[in-house]
Amino acid sequence: MTSPPASIEELLPTQRSFEDIGEPLSQTTFVVVDLETTGTSPGAAAITEIGAVKTRGGEVIGEFQTLVDPGAPIPPMIVALTGITDVMVSAAPRIEAVLPAFLEFLGDAVLVAHNAPFDTGFLRAACRAHGYRWPGNQVVDTVTLARRATTKEEAPNKKLSTLARVFGTAVEPNHRALEDARATSEILHRMLERVAAFGITHREDLESLRNPMPERIRKKSAMAAAVPSKPGVYTFRGPRGERLYVGTSKNLRARVKSYFTTGEQRRSVRDMLELAVGVDTIVCATELEANVREVRLIAEHRPRYNRRSARPERTSWVRLTEERYPRLSVTRGVEGPSGALGPMRSATDARLAIEVLQGAIGVRTCTTRLPITPRASARACLLKDLGACAAPCVRGADSGYDATARAAREALERDPTTVVSVVERQIADHAAGLDYERAAELRDGVSAVVDGAMRAQRLGSLARCSIVAVRPDGEWWDVVAVRRGALVGSERVRAGVWEAADRLRALTSDLGVDSPVLVEERELVSRWIETPGTRLLYVDGEWSSPVDGAGRHARWVDARRADRTVTGVLRRT
Repeated sequence: MTSPPASIEELLPTQRSFEDIGEPLSQTTFVVVDLETTGTSPGAAAITEIGAVKTRGGEVIGEFQTLVDPGAPIPPMIVALTGITDVMVSAAPRIEAVLPAFLEFLGDAVLVAHNAPFDTGFLRAACRAHGYRWPGNQVVDTVTLARRATTKEEAPNKKLSTLARVFGTAVEPNHRALEDARATSEILHRMLERVAAFGITHREDLESLRNPMPERIRKKSAMAAAVPSKPGVYTFRGPRGERLYVGTSKNLRARVKSYFTTGEQRRSVRDMLELAVGVDTIVCATELEANVREVRLIAEHRPRYNRRSARPERTSWVRLTEERYPRLSVTRGVEGPSGALGPMRSATDARLAIEVLQGAIGVRTCTTRLPITPRASARACLLKDLGACAAPCVRGADSGYDATARAAREALERDPTTVVSVVERQIADHAAGLDYERAAELRDGVSAVVDGAMRAQRLGSLARCSIVAVRPDGEWWDVVAVRRGALVGSERVRAGVWEAADRLRALTSDLGVDSPVLVEERELVSRWIETPGTRLLYVDGEWSSPVDGAGRHARWVDARRADRTVTGVLRRT
């Protein structure tokens, strides 16, 4: 195979793509609902009538109407307003009998209401009270829509009766559920015609109604006009052609358009949009390919507004130095030296791992390069007296430090069990003495060692072989080819999986010397291959992790991760 592409554009051309998933408003199903109730609070009042109109493309395709027995007398003021009396609802079904039919009628349509929080509040409360799951449909409030679609001069207020007059609806609102829903439906479609000029033309654009973008940014939505509704990678470019931001999406057009219509609140993203003058896209065959392309583009071009993956050369590794009496040190780079622990997840993890290794094995902590034969003037530090270091600085080859170095190499390269055993006892001692802070520090340190060793073994094994694998996705199959941990090709097919695999396998033949593979790319590939349901079609070389390796101690990594999750939840609450 040829080496991984020097430029991302050289990656295998896409063979097929996912089906388009952008939905124009002309094809969107809306259910406009209106409720009549005995009061204004869902906790103290009840529903007396539900009316709903289902439309698509401006045409009515269904209606739903029923009176509801509220289970209590209707206040006289409500009777005067709606005309619904206790006699009218005496034979009507209770809300628990009505909800299943209404939820079925609603389906996955966009739910529309005038002053939507009122109607959805009652419906949610009813579902909660009677054990029905609220479906969580997208909601459009015609009051909010009216603020975008009408001026103060033509509609000084946004009452339903006022909007009906502005748009000349055929149905006049009269505080009966179905009639009000019909009027609201007419108003909805008239207003959607108006807001199309603001770039609200697809279902995903409706979210912008709640938090609109500034006009100067919204006008840039024209950038999305030529973007395909396909999965892949998008790149915003600045006035000098520089790459500002790289991202991925299953629907490129919808994602790019959302930047200009969904009221983005992140300051950095708004600053990026102020500068953006264009957007480039690359359609990808598979989601994995899109993710890999994104990582490579970020590493290659280092866009100003991408934080993740921007500095791969800063990846930390823990290694033993090349000297007679080696010590532990941190090295940085895209790939670590042979026998190094890592890639570490952070510089902090590298430091924690070194501290634990030094304490558990007795690796020297001094940074001086020691001579083979100690100088006559050499003096040992306190660690010698504490029995925590063999002190080769004064004892030389007779110190027994060679055994320490061998134990350190074993922990770094293969099995950290010795370190885990020592630190486990230390943690138990500190916990018994109620020194939980120190116990937690040691737990984090041994977790960093185990995690670094596990990653070294997993990614190292992947780097020594070539793999062609396939994963089902509905009626499609994603086929990918990997060499030395780098993605070299992918296809998405409905049939002919083995034919695709054979084509991709040809790309993994060993030709030339490969360039370094980004750690994040190897992680993406490794997670994809290890996901349940993935099937290996070809493995050239050996892909495995040692049974007696670091994976035996994964519980320490899990414990630290669980602790961080709980801490994060407590901070948010």
